[in-house]
Amino acid sequence: MTMIHFRKQVKTLGKYFAFSFFWGFFQWFYTAGDDCGFKNFPTLGLEAYKHRFFFDFSPTYVGVGMICPYIVNVSVLLGGILSWGVMWPLIAKKGSWYPADAGDSSLHGLQAYRVFISIALILGDGLYNFIKVLIRTIAGFITMIQQNSKSMLPVSDIGSSMSTTEAVSFDEERRTELFLKDQIPKSVAYGGYVAVAAISIGTLPQIFPQLKWYYILVAYVVAPVLAFCNAYGSGLTDWSLASTYGKLAIFVFGAWAGLAHGGVLVGLATCGVMMSIVSTASDLMQDFKTGYLTLASPRSMFISQVIGTGMGCVIAPCVFWLFYKAFGDIGESGTEYPAPYAIVYRNMAILGVDGFGSLPKNCLTLCYIFFAVAIAINLVRDLVPHKVSRFIPLPMAMAIPFYIGSYFAIDMFLGSAILFVWSRLNKAKADAFGPAVASGLICGDRIWTLPQSILALAKVNPPICMKFLSRATNAKVDSFLGLS
Repeated sequence: MTMIHFRKQVKTLGKYFAFSFFWGFFQWFYTAGDDCGFKNFPTLGLEAYKHRFFFDFSPTYVGVGMICPYIVNVSVLLGGILSWGVMWPLIAKKGSWYPADAGDSSLHGLQAYRVFISIALILGDGLYNFIKVLIRTIAGFITMIQQNSKSMLPVSDIGSSMSTTEAVSFDEERRTELFLKDQIPKSVAYGGYVAVAAISIGTLPQIFPQLKWYYILVAYVVAPVLAFCNAYGSGLTDWSLASTYGKLAIFVFGAWAGLAHGGVLVGLATCGVMMSIVSTASDLMQDFKTGYLTLASPRSMFISQVIGTGMGCVIAPCVFWLFYKAFGDIGESGTEYPAPYAIVYRNMAILGVDGFGSLPKNCLTLCYIFFAVAIAINLVRDLVPHKVSRFIPLPMAMAIPFYIGSYFAIDMFLGSAILFVWSRLNKAKADAFGPAVASGLICGDRIWTLPQSILALAKVNPPICMKFLSRATNAKVDSFLGLS
């Protein structure tokens, strides 16, 4: 029965994978130009489209909406409505909220409000969760010290049982014995870390000349402490704060280098170094936990992680090069691949080096307000009962559409609405096949980008541009072309 159920799930995944892939292929024919195709369909009207409220027919975001919790999707949509539906239309008054000569992409204009208010929400949410995880980590250490023998593993590294006041099942003893039998030698751990640090110190300054060797050395000296805190806290709370440690590195190392010595680039580069170390530590500990539960060898888990990381070092740059060459507008706002967090992190680095003096008036005040609001919302979520807190939005999720718009929020909300209705009609079937449907939608749409990139590199362009105009603009176009 289980095998039949599994086959049905695979069949469902394949069906929606094919649908999503061929839908992407079909859409491609109508994208011969800027703002063309179904992804620019003004489903809610042209005025809403100007404020980035539209459904862009993306199976990826619909699938993501089916996987993400309802509160995440609702939070993203609320953030989009608050920012693009209320705040930005009110703030978009040149000469009042920002200088009249500021361009659309200038950090002295409306763009500053979009970027830095979202940063304030992210930092407020991150700071609160960092402190919360830190407190729980310290409390866990205190409890472990107080209970001492109760918190020790029941089997020693030589296989003999250790005294404990708690009854341990045979399965747990067996897992622990096998896990401790195949440990990674300390010389490999220490030597490997020193070798990687030496390679980074030797190569990274060649890639980023502003990044001096001693910045990298300090980062590698400090990183193990932060990595341990993140891994331990992630185990307690199931929440990795690697990005928070990365933001901390941006401000510390950026301010250390200073604007005159490339502080922005130094902050971003050390952020990448810090995040790669800290996040890998928590990921590896999760792999070890999986190995412990499944009776797998820690060494095999570690070697698999090393092989995967090595493959990523080769595959990731190749994929980036493919996208960079195929899509000339990659990373730009309003495009298919806007890379919103790249702008957010870059402006964090600028803020850390330049300070707040370059921001337009009232921007800093609003940043303070939203920073405090993010902390207050998280505090309320933790204080009220779960039956109430599950309806309170997440500040981190609300911050995402502040910069890039609400189009993906509408897609995700539609995905969650589909899953909600499906669950009401047949909960068992929705629970069993919902993830398969979502995975198929996501994979098919994303896999299509590979042949799309190859077509772009081969200079094979879409034949049709489907664009939507207002009645007045259409009349002007017809008049210009002599059609009326």
